[in-house]
Amino acid sequence: MLGLCVSAQTLRAPAYPLITHDPYFSIWSMTDMLNAAPTKHWTGADQGLLGMVKVDGTVYRFLGAEEQGYKTVLPASDEKSYDVKYSETAPGADWMKVEFGETGWNVGKAPFSDNSSEAGTVWRSKDLWYRRTFTIAGKRSGPLFLKLLHDDNVEVYLNGTPVYQKTGWTGKFIYIPLEKGLLKTGSNVLAIHVANTAGGASLDAGIVEKPLLPEVTPVKLAVQKSVRLQATQTSYDFGCGKVDLVLTFTSPLLPDDLNLLSRPVSYVGMSVRSNDGAKHDVQLYFGASTDISINTATQAVKAEKYAAEGLSILKAGTVEQPVLKKKGDDLRIDWGYMYVAAAGKDVRQTVTASAAPAQVFGPAGVAGAGLEGKHLWLNTLAPLGTVGSKPMERVFLVGYDDIYAIQYFHQNLRAWWRDKPGATIEKELSAASAGYADIMKKCDAFNQRLYKDAFNAGGEKYARLCELAYRQSIAAHKLLKSPEGEILFLSKENFSNGSINTVDVTYPSAPLYLVYNPDLLKGMLNGIFYFSESGKWTKPIAAHDLGTYPLANGQTYGEDMPVEECGNMIILTTAICKVEGSAAYAKKHWKTLSTWAEYLSKEGFDPANQLCTDDFAGHLARNVNLSAKAIVALGGYAWLAKQCGEEETAGKYGQMAKDMAVKWMQMADDGDHYALTFSGKGTWSQKYNLVWDKILGLGIFPKEVYEKEVAYYLTKQNKYGLPLDSRRKYTKSDWVLWTSALAGSRKDFEALADPMYTYADETPTRVPLSDWHETEDGKQVGFQARSVVGGYFMKVLEEKFSK
Repeated sequence: MLGLCVSAQTLRAPAYPLITHDPYFSIWSMTDMLNAAPTKHWTGADQGLLGMVKVDGTVYRFLGAEEQGYKTVLPASDEKSYDVKYSETAPGADWMKVEFGETGWNVGKAPFSDNSSEAGTVWRSKDLWYRRTFTIAGKRSGPLFLKLLHDDNVEVYLNGTPVYQKTGWTGKFIYIPLEKGLLKTGSNVLAIHVANTAGGASLDAGIVEKPLLPEVTPVKLAVQKSVRLQATQTSYDFGCGKVDLVLTFTSPLLPDDLNLLSRPVSYVGMSVRSNDGAKHDVQLYFGASTDISINTATQAVKAEKYAAEGLSILKAGTVEQPVLKKKGDDLRIDWGYMYVAAAGKDVRQTVTASAAPAQVFGPAGVAGAGLEGKHLWLNTLAPLGTVGSKPMERVFLVGYDDIYAIQYFHQNLRAWWRDKPGATIEKELSAASAGYADIMKKCDAFNQRLYKDAFNAGGEKYARLCELAYRQSIAAHKLLKSPEGEILFLSKENFSNGSINTVDVTYPSAPLYLVYNPDLLKGMLNGIFYFSESGKWTKPIAAHDLGTYPLANGQTYGEDMPVEECGNMIILTTAICKVEGSAAYAKKHWKTLSTWAEYLSKEGFDPANQLCTDDFAGHLARNVNLSAKAIVALGGYAWLAKQCGEEETAGKYGQMAKDMAVKWMQMADDGDHYALTFSGKGTWSQKYNLVWDKILGLGIFPKEVYEKEVAYYLTKQNKYGLPLDSRRKYTKSDWVLWTSALAGSRKDFEALADPMYTYADETPTRVPLSDWHETEDGKQVGFQARSVVGGYFMKVLEEKFSK
């Protein structure tokens, strides 16, 4: 029965994971056809992988597309410092015109920013007017683009003509096409007005050209026949003329093998066979762009080739090597080194400025040693020779050594795999190559296990969602050891603010790790416990985060979430102890847990006007769902106290939680459901926090509470799911799947959960799965590639606890 289900349903993923290890080493395909566009980092920046096969002299491309770079016409400050005239007071109406006089305007260096560590000129006022006069010598032959970074609202003029206007902001450079003829030979003026309306403030701009390329020998596109996504693998089937090719990306993130999970090496396997009964001469090519090792396109890289540990190896990284010098959200790694390796004496490797077929399949190409430049390609050519109907396979390895991975309270830490004497990336590449066959068997076994677990818990559509979520969740973390020798598994808040080890990101992520390895969840909690117990965090509440990725030097979020984070830490500690059948982890942190429980006993039932994990929805006083979290946390604390032999404490807090639950039902009651706030009759919200009472068996709320809420939710659904609450139509898919686990029947569970499958399958937003989307059109609202999709495994966790 199970085997039939495996191939019955095909989920069109919003984006397909290819190489997924951590927030920096994470490469995806964001199109249905793998060869339709360049592969990208989860942030959307190009990080090209390229695959081609030469069959009897004809070349087919099956992976990626070579992205054509831009040529600078007028540099932005990421490439070259420049001065500009500016004003922070409103100029005359003709301020954007070429002939406008700039009397009284200031001169400052770009970029403009409210962040003094990044700014050429610090700007914190409401408005900024910018005029940049520059000279162009000669005509431009290729299409021109405005290169712009702005925060917030902007209007842009070139020689007095409006070229761009937007209400909003961008966290990175965007490229806007310019009409032909606007840029003139001789003097030009770029004029910009930007308004600082909320949050950050920034402005930087330039102009670039996309050069016209000469005609090249055409490459045929391989025909993609199918794609299959599993927990640790994504596989594609292609027709390449007279041969068929199976391409498999494997990131062996096996949760019970931390050394393997931490090893930053993925496999790219290519298996070829004849499809017409004849034999054919076949060569395989795999290429990787050095953009994988940079943050911005202007950074210079250096590449080399060498042999080590029985492998042919290509290595590349930035010339600058700014180790742990940057922090923030929309960033890529620009320190450490990327590697492409392969075994076999017939393997030929080169470094080139282009991955054009004439170079990669031609003569020796450009030698690799010491080559420097921008946008280089690491090329590996592997002849298969004569291929018949029996499949022939070659395997390529892609790795990344970040040298130092995280700064933890001002101490630079190495990744888990590197934190041992004698560890080198060459040894890891060699071990990966030698262990390939065994690791593939383990991955296959885990793929089947995860699918079976999820299928048995919630059906086929639910199982497909869990497969999609698995690698995304793990790859939003970095695995390390603390200086005290404790496991650290630190998350990054991808496209939500870039924080590291955020407690209310750990909370929704937790079910996946409770199912497959609770030590990884401990790795998410240990740093927060250390922060309090070391005296570095002195408040009687749990911290929100440990900093901004990759610098875990203390909380950087501007506001505490007292009830949220105290409740989260207690609930998750309870869940760990339940899974392990031991209260040892709670005993280790009992004093801290008791401090947080005491806070909840006083402030948790009727929360003040404070933020919760749904901070994007704004502050909310008297939040009924947040109150439920505090009550469940106090019940969990009581259960822990009993396991620790603290009978008096267990009785006190157990009764307190039950009394609060009775009062909660009375105050939140709104007829056929429970309200959003204690004072908000006629409102409603998902009470996803109640799910822990149910699955942990705490017995605080009667099941009638769940039944009443679920029945009401079923009347409020849209095509792409149940809204988060009555205020807006958007939702959080992780919370929907928690809410669906409150259902008492499979029918009601599927009614709530299946729209999340429909959303993933149909969303027009092609990015690694966003957990925040509109329920009417399926579009992303914000967030992507976050770890919180580990919360999809709540139904699997419920099944685990029920056994």
